[in-house]
Amino acid sequence: MPAEPQHIIVNISLAASDRDYDESVTFLEQDFRLVRVGTDGDVPAAEALVREWAESASAIAVTGIREARAAGMYDGELAAVERVRQATDKVPMSDGHPLRDVLQEWAIRHVANEMPGYFTNARVLVLGGLNHARTTRILREYTDNLDFADPLLRLDIPSKLHANVMLGLVADISMWPLRKLPAALKSQVKAPGARLSSTLARRASHDSDVVVATYEELMAFGLEDLTGKTVVTSSISDERLAVLGDMGVDMVLDATPQPFDVIVNAATLEAMMMAMAGGASGTLTNDDLLDIIVSADLQPRLLYPNGPKRKSRFAFVIHPLSQEYFSTVEPLGTIAKVSPPMVMDAVEKAMAYSPPFMYSHVTGITSPTGAEAEGWLITVGGTPKELMAHSPEFTYGRLLAAADMAKKLGAQVMGLGAFTKVVGDAGVTVAKRAPLPITTGNSYSASGALWAAHEALLQLGIADMDEDGRFRGKAMVVGATGAIGSVCARLLALASDEVWLVSPESAKLLALKADIERESPRAQIFVAATPDDHLPEMDLIVTATSGAGKRVLDIMAVKPGCVITDVARPLDLSAEDVAKRPDVLVVESGEIELPGDVHMKNIGLPHGVAYACLAETVVLALEGRYETFTIGRNIEWEKVKEIYRLGLKHGMKLATISGVNGVYTPEDIDKIRELALAARAQL
Repeated sequence: MPAEPQHIIVNISLAASDRDYDESVTFLEQDFRLVRVGTDGDVPAAEALVREWAESASAIAVTGIREARAAGMYDGELAAVERVRQATDKVPMSDGHPLRDVLQEWAIRHVANEMPGYFTNARVLVLGGLNHARTTRILREYTDNLDFADPLLRLDIPSKLHANVMLGLVADISMWPLRKLPAALKSQVKAPGARLSSTLARRASHDSDVVVATYEELMAFGLEDLTGKTVVTSSISDERLAVLGDMGVDMVLDATPQPFDVIVNAATLEAMMMAMAGGASGTLTNDDLLDIIVSADLQPRLLYPNGPKRKSRFAFVIHPLSQEYFSTVEPLGTIAKVSPPMVMDAVEKAMAYSPPFMYSHVTGITSPTGAEAEGWLITVGGTPKELMAHSPEFTYGRLLAAADMAKKLGAQVMGLGAFTKVVGDAGVTVAKRAPLPITTGNSYSASGALWAAHEALLQLGIADMDEDGRFRGKAMVVGATGAIGSVCARLLALASDEVWLVSPESAKLLALKADIERESPRAQIFVAATPDDHLPEMDLIVTATSGAGKRVLDIMAVKPGCVITDVARPLDLSAEDVAKRPDVLVVESGEIELPGDVHMKNIGLPHGVAYACLAETVVLALEGRYETFTIGRNIEWEKVKEIYRLGLKHGMKLATISGVNGVYTPEDIDKIRELALAARAQL
């Protein structure tokens, strides 16, 4: 005959009996017999079972009253579980609360440590009642976006009653008649509240990222679609995990460790610990709990029913570049069709004062790594003309309002687009005041512009390139000692044989030359104070000055077929300058194709294509880097390299080459090549 186990642990559950078991396990070198008996909501039966098993059990766990209520098996008071516990005093009794509190907190902190930022600003929906209080309290350290299915918790009624003794006493007295009603009548009285809770839960779940609930609560609230969400729960079997996977859940965080083949709850684990502690009461101290958790190496479970994945959230601020953009948003589009210029001028001024609004929900971004991102394009109403007409504080206020909106939407990082990233101190003040990390995207904009310039050379097919795509001609950076210019110079030295650095700051120029020669010894580096004497020799020119309104170079002096990349903001070359040389390809920016099946409203680019500054925000989200990355007017060389590398990792591709008049088509580039070759033939 097999040896008798050292301990018999019985879980009397008020929940369903279809999960009953009787198993023998070993825990910390001690033998246990684990028995679960469900009563399907029958409280008197549970009391009788407690008295029956008290004769042989080492400890008894009483659970399942909330699960029974959620499943519709029981409609009485939660206090009934205490009657079940008091049915005997012969053995230690556990309801799992002390251990569950530790495990719930540990589960959240474990994920936060393993995947930093995972819960940052997450939109959390809490089903059920106060049994999730510890989880809720810990999640508040990471996010303010908590919502509750229970209307009383949504209004924070319990804490208000707890804070005011007299108010709590009055509320308790007022509930006395309800507690005396028969169960059937009580159910009818509570029905409207239950329906309201279900409605609130279904509505809130649509926009939530994390759902905190028992499995029974998930089923009771009828949340059939949990696509892309994380569920924080406990004691999930393989069968239940499969159901959650079919509902679209990304990750299940099971706070209850499962060291055995049979699924157990926290109360059963706690009862096992009580039995090991010995004594009539089996009382456990916090030190006892910690010792056993560490000794048994108990860990929360991170389960991925549809394969490992992580979804992050971003926001990006856009604004109309001219009055023409108002026609894309109703009702302004209708107004624009019938209004004279004077009215539209007034609309333009009024829109600068409008609160930010969400222009587009961006979905479907999927990295080759499996990471996913969703985001929101938030519009502030000012055109560049209006933004520049007001003080920087005016624009800061609009951007901070957009940041507040982004936080409520659940964004974990926010990017600044177009003129919003150059106003004032270029994002520094906004980053200090905003409730979430900020980036201007200028690091990726710099690398994207050079990426586009290299692609333009390849598409023109005039310049000499080796088999590795390295440029064998002559390149120049005008404004080389500036923040953007120095970055461009370092990038060009990696891809070019000969680079000219131009700047009036002679000492800085010499220091930069020495730095680049150490980093890229293959490239020949030359310096000059002005560009004029060397312009006719250049195949590629990057202009990155800060001299707005001043003529930086004479476009009439460059050779036919030259590629000029203008990364200055405002631009160094006007549309009028560009029009003078149809045989020269002037690049303003390189746009990025986002990975995945991207759904986003029109932003003036081909489907699935984004400006590089927006792409930087997306890359940070995909990488889980919820941090202020690029702000201010100084761009760090290391960050430019890093964001380019991360972009490649997450499947970013150069999509289009843009000039002052928009995206260059293949026909545009063919025409420039034709004119350039004809002009060169006449030299």
